[in-house]
Amino acid sequence: MAKFDTYDLSANKVGSIELADHVFATEVNNQAIFDTVLRQRAAWRQGTHDTKTRSEVSGGGKKPYSQKGTGNARQGSIRATQFRGGGIAFGPTPRSYSFKVNRKIRRLALRSALSLKANTENLWFLEDLKLADPKTKAFVKVMESFKFASKTLFVVDTFEDHENAYLAMRNLPNVALITADSINVYDVLDADVLVMTKGAAKKVEEVYDHD
Repeated sequence: MAKFDTYDLSANKVGSIELADHVFATEVNNQAIFDTVLRQRAAWRQGTHDTKTRSEVSGGGKKPYSQKGTGNARQGSIRATQFRGGGIAFGPTPRSYSFKVNRKIRRLALRSALSLKANTENLWFLEDLKLADPKTKAFVKVMESFKFASKTLFVVDTFEDHENAYLAMRNLPNVALITADSINVYDVLDADVLVMTKGAAKKVEEVYDHD
């Protein structure tokens, strides 16, 4: 079991938490991370790009000139792809960019991402993220206590009291909050610092402590 310190919102060490090595201290698989992040980014693409082929552009129902006798190459329509205003050959059409990555690989990627954060000492654990009031200045004080100046991602359990914290942080740049149910590889890697509550860490361990 991997052992980590836990802190209160004033950055005081108040205890520790033991978590499965299989989730938070496993060997980092860079290929799994790459494949999973690529899948996430591909799924976000709208794929609504569209160009018109020669059958979709207007005009061109008549031959521009006679087949023979003009000295020019024969042409059937002025809307062929070689003419200005003609159709586009092999242009993009609406499509889905999503592709499949096996579930085992996706789970391995998240465990690798969490372990990578732990290896680089960018993984912190809080007892909870409960604020008395939803005030931004209160959360600024939390960030200053931990000296979190870069992009920080907070992860809480769905059933924890985190509403005030969310309201207090939502106007701050480079700060985001998600629940343990929606944790994903891209968000974990995109953040410079990952901060999890004990409840969220246990929830993630419960879900990912098996292949």
